[in-house]
Amino acid sequence: GENIEVDLTVPLARVMTGGEEKVRIFRPDTCPSCRGTGAAPGTKPRPCEACKGTGQQTVSRRETGGKGSMVIQQITVCPACHGRGSIIDQPCPACAGRGEIERDETLSVTIPVGVEEGMALRIPGRGLPSREAGGLPGDLFVVVHTAPDTRFERAGADLWRSETITVADAVLGAELTVPTLDGPAAVAVPPGTQPETMLRLRGKGLPEFGGKGRGDFFLRIRVEVPERLSVEERELYERLRALSGKGRRR
Repeated sequence: GENIEVDLTVPLARVMTGGEEKVRIFRPDTCPSCRGTGAAPGTKPRPCEACKGTGQQTVSRRETGGKGSMVIQQITVCPACHGRGSIIDQPCPACAGRGEIERDETLSVTIPVGVEEGMALRIPGRGLPSREAGGLPGDLFVVVHTAPDTRFERAGADLWRSETITVADAVLGAELTVPTLDGPAAVAVPPGTQPETMLRLRGKGLPEFGGKGRGDFFLRIRVEVPERLSVEERELYERLRALSGKGRRR
């Protein structure tokens, strides 16, 4: 049978630890009553007499041209058995002669630690049934996606986060407490930090697939420039500008 795919979205915590997740699928399956033959139990399909069990009909004709003659064969689906090659006199009541039933299944899928975005996990024998009675079914491929997280952005095994600080904290330095997958972590913002500076915490990202270690945690620093100032704040900024010598009053 043919393979099928289903998407599964998991949180970052599951990527971190690995473990079991449930996936629900709707798929056709071989009818257990007739075992895919489409015939009622105790009976079996008989070969189609119109096509001798081939499921096809061949029509030949000879055409004559200036350089001789040729035989043209046209192959079409047998109208008597509709290409099946057999006739079912007594259809299976469970599947109405289709040989298949619709199955609603909930499967348990093992998510490996550090599973990568878009990775396909194979579950043998859970695909579509074979078109031939008694044939093996295809496989199911579960394509894993990472659920959006308001705290982080994922980039492979690395995690990214943005933090906005005041102008004063950018100039004087500050200490921030930021969330990580291991819990809150303290991050020192050095004095004179410029906008869009990247601070790095090594080994605080996701596990790398295959047990090669862990990625890093990157903190993007953004500086908030106030749009409105109180009278006292304006006076302080005016004094600061005068002290810096980089501006003049107008």
